[in-house]
Amino acid sequence: MATTTQPLRGKTTCKKIFWAVFPHACFIVSLVIYAFLGALMFSHIEGTREVTVSEEYRKFLKNLTSLARNLSDNVTENEKMFKNNIRELFNTADPVWFINPEDRWNFFGSLFFCCTVFTTVGYGNTYPVTRIGKYLCMVYALFGIPLMFLVLTDMGDILATVLSKSYNEFRKIQSKILASKLCSGSTCSKRNELKPRAQSKIVINEPLTIMEVLRSQTGMKRRRVKYRNVELFEMLIARENENTQPARNKSMERWSSCPELAREKTVSRVIENFDKIGKELEKLDVPFVLMVLVIFVYISCAAAILPNWEKNMDFQEAFYFCFITLTTIGFGDTKLEHPKFFLFFSLYIMIGMEIVFIAFKLGQDRLIVLYKKVISFCAEKNMPSKKIYPK
Repeated sequence: MATTTQPLRGKTTCKKIFWAVFPHACFIVSLVIYAFLGALMFSHIEGTREVTVSEEYRKFLKNLTSLARNLSDNVTENEKMFKNNIRELFNTADPVWFINPEDRWNFFGSLFFCCTVFTTVGYGNTYPVTRIGKYLCMVYALFGIPLMFLVLTDMGDILATVLSKSYNEFRKIQSKILASKLCSGSTCSKRNELKPRAQSKIVINEPLTIMEVLRSQTGMKRRRVKYRNVELFEMLIARENENTQPARNKSMERWSSCPELAREKTVSRVIENFDKIGKELEKLDVPFVLMVLVIFVYISCAAAILPNWEKNMDFQEAFYFCFITLTTIGFGDTKLEHPKFFLFFSLYIMIGMEIVFIAFKLGQDRLIVLYKKVISFCAEKNMPSKKIYPK
């Protein structure tokens, strides 16, 4: 019997793990497929567009050549005027004129653009030009942004669980260390001696049957009625628990014998896992300073790695770029020379955005508590003081 039950238990535990991981994997796989489909779509639409020389571009080139001819090498007074004219002329220029669509909108460039769309970063240096591309970008963002927020919420539960458990374990270790320092040897030994005595009074070694309980009533007549009723109640509860144990095995056999009921049970478990999304994130309560420290360390690690392939960045510039990216500000002032290398950081971006989101939520909760304290303090101050009249 033991050899047959062990494989069944192994299969049931594997199924439980699979259905517990299934919602998280489903969201991430859906987002990855959505990003790849968007990359194929935009690379086909924007990468294959025809490049036409417009009248504005020709006018820009004529003005640029005329300014270059009017500039004389010997006269220095015209340099200031030349710089102002050049600045005004380049402000009217369209960046699309200087971009090759096939180079910008290849598969990796389109994938990078899709990531900036549904993460709401939007650097601004890559954007659709064709009318069909603009319409499809709106539709793509309309469905991609909620999917991204769903993934962030789901990953937030995992991060919140890890942070809360690690923080609670740290507090337990800290309290144990403080307790060992404060606790003297005499008091601790006395408490340890008293603990097994207190436990021995509560433990019921063997549950008795109803007949044994009735037979033992003759020996209990000498005791008080209060203690006899308590012991009878405890024995009956123990016996009831023993009777309910085989019923569970029968129910398990019934579930295994009927696959439709087992399927319904697994489906209900999966639906319960979907309903639990976002619950752990609401329960998270860690110090805000700790989250700020985690964000600083997290961004610093990426800022130390990013300049290895982005040669135009140092540590400070990379730290600024990662902060602007994870907070979804996305100014677009810092451009990447190798966007496809940054795509390997997609998991880093998702986890970092979730950490920043958790920090913002904790900061929001702290601000709400602060506003409540300020309002209650002002209300108590403005309330008229009660005058006590003598009798």
